[in-house]
Amino acid sequence: MTKPLQHPAQPTGRLLGQGRGWRLSEFVCRAGPGDKPFEERHDMVAIAAVLEGSFHYAADSGKALLHPGALMLGNPGSCYQCGHDHSTGDRCAGLHLAPELFAEIAAGNGGGGNFRFTAAMLPALPDVTRPLVQLLAAREDGLREEAVIELAEKVVATLSGKAPSVAAPNARDHRRIDRVLRYIEAKADSALDLDALAGIACMSKYHFLRCFRRITGVTPYDFLLRLRLRRAALKLSETPEPVAAIAYDSGFGDLSTFNHRFRGTFGESPSRFRARFRGLPGAGNRRAAG
Repeated sequence: MTKPLQHPAQPTGRLLGQGRGWRLSEFVCRAGPGDKPFEERHDMVAIAAVLEGSFHYAADSGKALLHPGALMLGNPGSCYQCGHDHSTGDRCAGLHLAPELFAEIAAGNGGGGNFRFTAAMLPALPDVTRPLVQLLAAREDGLREEAVIELAEKVVATLSGKAPSVAAPNARDHRRIDRVLRYIEAKADSALDLDALAGIACMSKYHFLRCFRRITGVTPYDFLLRLRLRRAALKLSETPEPVAAIAYDSGFGDLSTFNHRFRGTFGESPSRFRARFRGLPGAGNRRAAG
């Protein structure tokens, strides 16, 4: 979150998504060379991806010319200045993280709990491209939140130059993750979020996500998504229920998302998948399994 000083070229923003400890917004600025640079203050940790246009940015961590694909970095409590000396307008996706969440992420990725950005900008590096695109393209809150944490991890690891410190999960961790896996299995058709799952594991959100990935090899959202898709595929092969009904019963909020995810996993539409099974002997006798 930022506290802007009033300025005629103040960027306009709209919320794209949010969760506990983070918020993603789109900002559009129409200022040009004739406008005086304006000042703002970061109240949270800021990682903003420049989507269009360019502008100059000055903060406690330095100065930079921000351009498409670059990441603007901001420390909480610091004032900064933006200006358009040679062109007009820009569009950014601004990710803001609570200092407490960011400190935990930084501590686990070579930065230490008191980590602060020492650079004003990161260029469009391969390591940050995947989580950034996933963050911007995601429509489901669970997928977006995992991308938020992964992007912050990559930024810290890149700036610190140190390998993440990852402790091997112990027996207690395995018991806790097993409890969550059983909960997801029982509630797979319901709306689940990272905070609730972390609460079941009695872990912080970030520690839970890292531990879950280490033990299962996938993120909680990926595990849930694949579970839902497997169950939906079995229903398609076993029952005459409409595709839309199966999608909603499996936990998908809309049919288009289900169709897209199903095609990405099985390589064909749900209807075509069902048609291939109708003539197979014993297709109707298979029992649903997670």
